[in-house]
Amino acid sequence: MSEDISEYDRRAIAEIHEWKTPDLSWFGQAMRAIDWPLSKASDWILDQKLVAEAITNAISGVVQLCNDAAQWSVRPEAIYDEFRQAGHTLETPEELASLTLEDIDKVVGFLGAKYKGIAAFEGATTGAAGLPGIFVDVPALVTLNLRAIGEYATYYGFDVAMQQERLFAMHVLGLASSPKDAAKQVAMAQLVRIARDVATRKTWAALEEHAFVQIIQQIARAVGIRLTKAKLAQVVPAAGAAVGLGFNAYYTARVCDAAYYLYRERFLAEKYGHDVIEVTVQPPPDVGARYEETDEAIPGGECDGTDNPG
Repeated sequence: MSEDISEYDRRAIAEIHEWKTPDLSWFGQAMRAIDWPLSKASDWILDQKLVAEAITNAISGVVQLCNDAAQWSVRPEAIYDEFRQAGHTLETPEELASLTLEDIDKVVGFLGAKYKGIAAFEGATTGAAGLPGIFVDVPALVTLNLRAIGEYATYYGFDVAMQQERLFAMHVLGLASSPKDAAKQVAMAQLVRIARDVATRKTWAALEEHAFVQIIQQIARAVGIRLTKAKLAQVVPAAGAAVGLGFNAYYTARVCDAAYYLYRERFLAEKYGHDVIEVTVQPPPDVGARYEETDEAIPGGECDGTDNPG
């Protein structure tokens, strides 16, 4: 790593590394305690084969369509205009490299708070509808968070029109939705691989279109199953709005935190070299998803021949 690194950037790198290896906070412990009975309730619902088939197939199918829709809605020119209003001259993502991380952080401001507020409102609205609301809520939540990821990417100079950036965005969703440490490691390994490949200017051999679509489908299925299980507590009418509001804000906070730290790390890697990217887990040999939910037995699912959910 360069010896010329600024004090601000050194502190940022330390914060990013700390985020990657956190101690479980009191809030995280509380969420685990709350999640246990809700998880048991959702498992019971998913044991009902017809319900599980309808939910998992419908939602997983829609989630995979959300990435393009979300990224198309990101308006780079509006973001560049924010930089111009802050006194910076730029027109393209490449010109962002001339700015400092501190410059960009100031313009990004409270982006996460905006998305958490939107997610909470959307969750409360659809949560009040109970089970039918889940079919609207999960795709809406995914689309909102993919748009948030796309905005963070654009602020820090990464073009969400690129194939590797679409894949990176989906893995950020996978990381934020990971219910177990092992699942987090799978997502983080893929994120590290893509980030280091881009930072080292490694030639990104464009995936065959069918292979790219297949990987996106795998991640979408895993994320769809995880979010659906987390949201099934909304089937209790009295609790639906509160659960929807609380979970959506919590999940969006996780997504925004991940995007904030990971894109800042990648911005610094572009400036100082790929060693900035801390390898907390070993990158995999390829970009396949290998998420547990893509192989587990889901009633009515493609990989399934049993009646028991994984």
